[in-house]
Amino acid sequence: MRASDVRVFSPAELQSRIDDAREALFKLRFQTAFGQATDTSQFRKTRRDLARMLTVQRENELVVAVEPASEG
Repeated sequence: MRASDVRVFSPAELQSRIDDAREALFKLRFQTAFGQATDTSQFRKTRRDLARMLTVQRENELVVAVEPASEG
């Protein structure tokens, strides 16, 4: 998933996808701990996707915080 793909999500959808990614990481950690993980690269991909989504979420928060200050 690319950052440009993430930027088109609404804030509610973005939060939902962040929650899903966190849950997926949780499950991947357990699979790795019990030796059931078949695709070890999925852990890295999920972490990076989560980081991208959190970055875009923070960018959106900063834009909202700056807009009222620039109006007055």
